[in-house]
Amino acid sequence: MTLQAKPGTLALQPGGTAAPVWSLHGPDLTFKRGDTAEIAFANELPVPVVLNWRGMDGIPAHSPLMTRAPLASGGKATLQLPLRHAGTLLCDSGLLGDAQAQPVRARPLIVRETEPVAIDRDEVLLIEDWRARPDGTVIAPGIDPKNTLPVHTINGQNSIDLSARVNERIRLRVISGCQRSVVAIKLEGLDVWVMAIDGQPSEPFQARNGALVLAPGGRVDTFIDVTMPAGTTSAILLHDGKEARPIGKLVVSSEPPVRAAPLPPAPPLPSNGLPERIELKSATRIDLPLGGPPGDWIRPASFSANAPPAFRARKGRTAVLALTNRAATATVFHLYGHHFRLLDRLDDGWKPFWLDGLAIEPGQTQRIAFVAEHPGSYLIESVATDWAAPRLVRWYAVE
Repeated sequence: MTLQAKPGTLALQPGGTAAPVWSLHGPDLTFKRGDTAEIAFANELPVPVVLNWRGMDGIPAHSPLMTRAPLASGGKATLQLPLRHAGTLLCDSGLLGDAQAQPVRARPLIVRETEPVAIDRDEVLLIEDWRARPDGTVIAPGIDPKNTLPVHTINGQNSIDLSARVNERIRLRVISGCQRSVVAIKLEGLDVWVMAIDGQPSEPFQARNGALVLAPGGRVDTFIDVTMPAGTTSAILLHDGKEARPIGKLVVSSEPPVRAAPLPPAPPLPSNGLPERIELKSATRIDLPLGGPPGDWIRPASFSANAPPAFRARKGRTAVLALTNRAATATVFHLYGHHFRLLDRLDDGWKPFWLDGLAIEPGQTQRIAFVAEHPGSYLIESVATDWAAPRLVRWYAVE
């Protein structure tokens, strides 16, 4: 299929003037586990673009800025993406987006399981954040947002309405295409079961108060069983850290129920083969400060693969990273090429899910662990949750 980076528009306010943005145009990126996606990519923007496939592990040939250089304006390239894992991923072209003429939009990448999954419908909600000027135009991240207002869209709209039937089970894939905001999405009055995080299956658990917290680039797969009577409306709320506001609703239709009774509790989604246990005793341990004064972290536009790596990991061994946020605001860390476990405070266990990104509060240290399964060179990324803050990168090697 063909994917084009080119200018587009986005209506941020009902009846308002559409704002110029840069987008990835093309068909829905929906595949099945085991497929190889062949994508003809064309850059029709006036700046270089590099694609980042968030959640796609172990493909060093497509490691952005490492082995995959930015595509120049007017350039074309063919990408071969082996889709070894099922899950909800994100195609993001914002790695070089700081302080550019226009902000960029992301695209969901859906890889379906080969095994049957007991759902009736599959829906995607893509949340994106913007900073709008009084004239309706928007600014890219990395620019002082003075005299702008924060705006969020859902699937490129101001709000969304979903309809469901009694006893229907919906798989809701909630994706944060936000550049800087940590957001919470709440589905009022619904039992929301988390089934996967950042594209990898988790032990099913119920979201507290029906709320899902997503850092930029984060993805959460949920199952929702509609057991309310016909005519019931459930609000979909977005909280940006300051206030909650409705961004949509789910309405139970008056059509006949899908089935006579709700489905039984869902089993975990099929495993993608990540290791069940991680050996921590012999792990390589690395202290990795985030934020604070400039140091080894650099902006993507200045990145060089000739710089020393942040760390090296031996293939098949566990690496434990101690991430300390020295910035004055929450900072988001992303590990490329591998998923990781969030360790408990005493390193005596881990949370029952995998992640590829993590928001860390100011002054806090979080420890993460991953098994270095995939030889190659990959980025690590750090960005503060401040619109003007720069995106920063380093790299690591698995040998």
